[in-house]
Amino acid sequence: MTTTERATASAAVRAQVGHPIVDADGHFLELSPLFLAELTERIEAFGGAALRDRFTSAGVLPYDQRAPGAADDPRETRRPARPWWGWPTRNTLDRATGHLPALLYERLDELGLDFTILYPSHGLAYTDMFDADLAQAAARAINEMNAEAFRPYADRMTPAAVIPMHTPAQAIEEAEHAVRVLGLKAILIAGYVTRPVPQVHREHPELLPIVNWLDTYGLDSEHDYDPFWAKCVELGVAPVSHSGIIYWRATRSTSSFMYNHLNAIAHAHESLCKSLFMGGVTRRFPTLKFAFLEGGVGWACGLYADMIGHWDKRNGTAVRALDPAELDVERLVQLLDAYGDDHVRAHLDELRAWFTRPDPGRTPLDEWSACAIETASEIRDLFVPHFYFGCEADDPINAWAFAEHVNPFGARLRAMFGSDISHWDVPDMAAPVHEAYEAVERGTMSERDFRDFTFTNPVSLHAGMNPRFFEGTPCDAAVAQLLAAGIE
Repeated sequence: MTTTERATASAAVRAQVGHPIVDADGHFLELSPLFLAELTERIEAFGGAALRDRFTSAGVLPYDQRAPGAADDPRETRRPARPWWGWPTRNTLDRATGHLPALLYERLDELGLDFTILYPSHGLAYTDMFDADLAQAAARAINEMNAEAFRPYADRMTPAAVIPMHTPAQAIEEAEHAVRVLGLKAILIAGYVTRPVPQVHREHPELLPIVNWLDTYGLDSEHDYDPFWAKCVELGVAPVSHSGIIYWRATRSTSSFMYNHLNAIAHAHESLCKSLFMGGVTRRFPTLKFAFLEGGVGWACGLYADMIGHWDKRNGTAVRALDPAELDVERLVQLLDAYGDDHVRAHLDELRAWFTRPDPGRTPLDEWSACAIETASEIRDLFVPHFYFGCEADDPINAWAFAEHVNPFGARLRAMFGSDISHWDVPDMAAPVHEAYEAVERGTMSERDFRDFTFTNPVSLHAGMNPRFFEGTPCDAAVAQLLAAGIE
């Protein structure tokens, strides 16, 4: 045992359960001054001095580099309250662990983890940049920096590459570079791209980017992202999103970050998930898997059930029951005459004319046509094996994912354990695995559920795209058994 290791409840859980524990969503914490200096240098190397200057003037800074206030009155601008005090301070060991890959590597057994997929902290902000050129340059720089920093520890942790999504060509270029050149095997896509509203931009360009819309790559996207999805299949990587909608909501608070943060990640994920599904992406790419991190699974359980209910009432056949042409106007007028009051009966001719007015119609009539769904159970088949949901350890709603008696068609949604280490909501890095297991101790999860949550589902996500993802890791043999058993 090293000087930093100690016996922990999480390590005891790992010893007890008898299967590897894979962290689907850990974080590392960049050392801000060094990170910004190197990022700026690499952006200049990628795009020249002009692009470097655009970056330094863009104002995209880590939380702990921002001024606490701004000159404008937030009540006038509706500037949302942003994060503050986002990293551990009282727990100095954990703070250092977030900064230092070697220290995290040393402590993984103490944390109860066999393997962790790690995502940036400051680097997350650069996935949602409005400037496409800066987003690509920043992504290239961040990926190169992280690949170098974590390469010595590849047997137990891997960083995810940041992929900008302004265009499919841009996303393909950076995914190719990350996987083929840098050797990275996990990717993080921006959950949306902020785009100008064309008419507003033409008539009032000064309102950009205040007035915008969020492109989520599937339904109604500005581009056809199928070439990028095909590239993900070719490269063996699952597109993973970690974006939130904190600053774009009309209901944002100017004073409370907590208000803005509540469900913000889930709201972003729901928009992306709906867009991909209703855009037919999972129908066209039957082996492609997506993940939505840190938003929990409750929103997904609700969305899955709601989709089935909506399709049942408004699929291409059922919606015809709502066609105005199907209304028996004369029968309706008879009923109005028989049961209406004096005021209704005095206006029967007017009402007859209103009910027989021409209907503009709609094309396409079937809003689910891209999914090519013929039976409700196909929604399960197009949803469940394609979408994975990163959940924090202490979220009591995690158990809903496995509630076969509640979820339509007995579905077990693909919830995954995400430690979220290095961030403010994990005051003790050694706690999350044990916190997750408390659901078993309370009886809301079974041992099978916990195994799926902490092992089978994260393995299915990544090894399902790339069977060699876990080669050379402590999970290698157990993963090989899962793959041989034919997990989806």
